[in-house]
Amino acid sequence: MMRQQWRAYLELTKPRVVLLMVITSLVGMFLAVPGWPPVGLMVLALIGIAFSAGSAAVVNHLIDQRFDAIMNRTSNRPIPTGKVSSTNAWCFAVILGLLGLGLLVIGVNRLTAVLTLISLIGYALIYTLYLKHTTPQNIVIGGLAGAAPPLLGWTAITDSISAMPLVLVLIIFVWTPPHFWALAIHRIKEYRKVAIPMLPVTHGIAYTKVSIVLYTILLVPVSLLPAIIGFSGVLYVIGCVVLDILFVYWALRLLWGKNPANGIKTFRFSIWYLLFLFVALLVDHYCYVII
Repeated sequence: MMRQQWRAYLELTKPRVVLLMVITSLVGMFLAVPGWPPVGLMVLALIGIAFSAGSAAVVNHLIDQRFDAIMNRTSNRPIPTGKVSSTNAWCFAVILGLLGLGLLVIGVNRLTAVLTLISLIGYALIYTLYLKHTTPQNIVIGGLAGAAPPLLGWTAITDSISAMPLVLVLIIFVWTPPHFWALAIHRIKEYRKVAIPMLPVTHGIAYTKVSIVLYTILLVPVSLLPAIIGFSGVLYVIGCVVLDILFVYWALRLLWGKNPANGIKTFRFSIWYLLFLFVALLVDHYCYVII
């Protein structure tokens, strides 16, 4: 019974989302220095960022619990099913948030703690509480909070902000709409059911598909910015161009194709796109250091 309870609490933290944030934060850490970042500092920063992200995820569950109970995809979540009470979930969110921010303030630096707090507020409150339910551009505006991890990783190591981590934030910011709208097309019936104004619901699937293509095309020059500003070299450019071509292919396939599964397939590819793009950055970075 205790094991099931802990699983329910873990589910509240959205571990897959937290893992993606940790990975992108880690990339920011590695790119911040020519060699290997201090291991102790990395560990403290990653734990602090993970706890803070988990806290924001729990708050997201709490705010959305009424909608989660209605949607098929989310009706089995811990709060709608009663596995975790709202009171206990709030306590869990506060504890995670205080531990995460406390670790960042004491063990890392105040800049990273402040930026993490801003991103937590942006996702858990501004996006979930307000934007998500008021505008079809919710994911565009709210995506800025989800784009912060590489910057947090960079500041954790350097205690400063520079052009490169801001470029990484911009890449994730532009990547987020086509990534999420592809999923929204796949789940349009569920969003209609709870009257959440996602773009496919308010403007239709055809309009959303065109928007996905346009954002994916915009992502091409944005993703090449690390090379344009002189931070990365030819290895990154090759990997980036290949990934951009594939992403544009999937966006066009979604636009012109008739297969209803194209939405979820495009969404899944977009995850691999971001992962391999960051891998290309790391490979290029450390190959340059070795050379």
